Amino acid sequence: MKQGWLVIMICWLVNSRLAAQNNQITPDSIEKKNTLPTIRIQEKKNWNEIITVPDIFNQSIYAGKKVSLISVEKINGNITNNVMRQVLAKVPGIHIWESDPSGIQIGVASRGLSPNRSWEFNVRLNGYDVAADPFGYPEAYFNPPLQAVQKIELVRGHGALQYGPQFGGMINYILKNGDQFEKPLQLESSQTIGGFGQIQTFLSMGGKVKKWNYYNFFHRNNGRGWRKNSFYETETAHASVSYQPTQQFSIKAEFLFSKMLIQQPGGLTDSMFLKNPRESIRSRNWMNIHWMTPALSMNYKINHRLSWNTKLFGLLGDRRSVGYLLPAHVNDTINPITKTYNLRTLQADQYRNIGIESRMLFEPIILKKQFIVSYGARYFTGQTTRSGNGIGTDGKEFDMSVVRPYSQELILNSSNLSFFIENMFRVSKNLQVIPGIRYESISGSAEGKNGFLQNGSPQTIQTSRKRNFMLYGIGTNYQLNQSIQFYGNITQAFRPIQFTHLQAPPSTDSISSTLRDSKGFNADLGWKGKFSNWIQFDMSIFYLYYNDRIGIIQDPLKAYRLITNIGKSYSKGIESFTEFNLSNLLKNNPVFSTSIFVSYSYTKAVYANDFKDSRIKGKTVENAPKHIFRSGIQMGKTKWSITTQFNYVSEVFSDASNTMTPTLNGQTGIIPSYFIIDQGCTWRGKHMEGKFGINNLLNKNYFTRRAGGYPGPGILPGDGRNYYCTLIVRIKN
Repeated sequence: MKQGWLVIMICWLVNSRLAAQNNQITPDSIEKKNTLPTIRIQEKKNWNEIITVPDIFNQSIYAGKKVSLISVEKINGNITNNVMRQVLAKVPGIHIWESDPSGIQIGVASRGLSPNRSWEFNVRLNGYDVAADPFGYPEAYFNPPLQAVQKIELVRGHGALQYGPQFGGMINYILKNGDQFEKPLQLESSQTIGGFGQIQTFLSMGGKVKKWNYYNFFHRNNGRGWRKNSFYETETAHASVSYQPTQQFSIKAEFLFSKMLIQQPGGLTDSMFLKNPRESIRSRNWMNIHWMTPALSMNYKINHRLSWNTKLFGLLGDRRSVGYLLPAHVNDTINPITKTYNLRTLQADQYRNIGIESRMLFEPIILKKQFIVSYGARYFTGQTTRSGNGIGTDGKEFDMSVVRPYSQELILNSSNLSFFIENMFRVSKNLQVIPGIRYESISGSAEGKNGFLQNGSPQTIQTSRKRNFMLYGIGTNYQLNQSIQFYGNITQAFRPIQFTHLQAPPSTDSISSTLRDSKGFNADLGWKGKFSNWIQFDMSIFYLYYNDRIGIIQDPLKAYRLITNIGKSYSKGIESFTEFNLSNLLKNNPVFSTSIFVSYSYTKAVYANDFKDSRIKGKTVENAPKHIFRSGIQMGKTKWSITTQFNYVSEVFSDASNTMTPTLNGQTGIIPSYFIIDQGCTWRGKHMEGKFGINNLLNKNYFTRRAGGYPGPGILPGDGRNYYCTLIVRIKN
């Protein structure tokens, strides 16, 4: 550990010294030299939503990484409902849970990891964290409406050095802002109607006034959902303003507020699903979320070789739920004696986080060889106040009134201090090598009441964990020509000890004194680029090593279960994307511009043969489909574009024991493969735009998840056939 600290300090001092030397330049040299200019991503006027990512973007090094950048405004799909299988169709290997109405709760993963609220990814908004707690409880309860999103940045594998805790990578939702506007006022109104009572409104206002830019939006979405008891209502408002007094310096302040009320129809057994997947036997389950994220960011181009970015951000979030959460084969009935429903269970969390992240990009010249350094630091502290297993009323509506007190009252804290540095060495004109290191200091604690003893007195816990460690990685990038490059990387990753592993019930569970964070590494090897302007591709192989997985071991000789590190797993496979632009291939100017894309991934994810739990060793990892195939054909002419997408996901296991035959309650068993077709159509005029589409055109019955508990045990079906129709009006002044 001391050696790692020494490496960081040496690198930091060397780069700081070089920066100081490079600052000592004359005005003449500034005029003559203009290396590292402001980077702008140039997009051609076409229908392709996949953007080529430069080696350097937003003070970060992307050379040698598996990265995708998606232009949301060019997606010819259902962004009004956050249908991620359409939004991420051209990103191979993304596994998606589709179990919430209108895409309110997005769950994505890759490489055999769990999609549960995207918790294997580091989820960000405009570059800062928006998950409940990225270290102790990394579930993304809030996801922005995609009408407000300009681009989605997705880094897989080799992201731990830059972004911290994750095995899956990083997802960053980049919101629209006033930077793209040249006039003082631009208004946008988007109105959507959809199946099953959906009514959606999106209003935005932005512009540029001298040195000021601003962008504000309001979004409201409500409907009754495809299944019974699936009512939802959401509202999101965001305001941002930026000021750029000089070409070198800018500052931006933003604030987002979101609230949502969701009725949760609960799970189904297999027999219920086969009979009627729209059925629901839970009408009294609700979740309510309030989410506020203030942020302040500053950019300063100190000189032509040194730039700096700092983000100060916070989170004030509340998640509350009430429901009857027994298994799906148990009916929620009226008691014949009291003539009332059963009392419901209450859960309530409060999230209060604050953090700061600062990074610098430096381009010195040493021995006449150019290289680029990206380095920075981060500090984060968060507190989660958790009230669990309270007894609520027998009512039907959302009501958090307490009939009997919460059995769980905990205060959960986490803090993190980290430093990172990555260097991109230009070994030759075509070859780049990118080594990097990251230092992490993480602590977590839990204290409070965790239940009641048989005599009625409370059980209390007070525990904490602190650890320091280093992560290492190296990437490489070889530019074969202007259009094609080879890339590779291998980087350590980690997943911190979660809050759930600090609060085990003392009467039944024991936490190992040697419990440690899960660690491992990601490796990629691939090539990407274009051939003759009519084929765009990105093909790679990957390997993910996931060590020290945390789980539970039941000791038959003892009365308690042990929470400990129980073993490792491996994921390996192929991720490939190819798009054929037939219009550029045909030289005779076809009537329609036509493109076809194919996105395919193969994943083999297994638990090691030395796994401590004999029931799991050698088995396939749960939630890890072997095959994910997405393809589509897009035709357009001037203002029109029509897209048909095909989505296939192979069967997956819902548990680590690989149970094939479904259990009576529907919580465990195989999740069958499914195939879905989506259709979308877009018309774009000068000031107006129209979208129409049909999701699940063939009305296939399918499901992607078997829930073990919340939000209702059992099968959670995906939506059947549904339509949407959107009219967008833009006014510029």
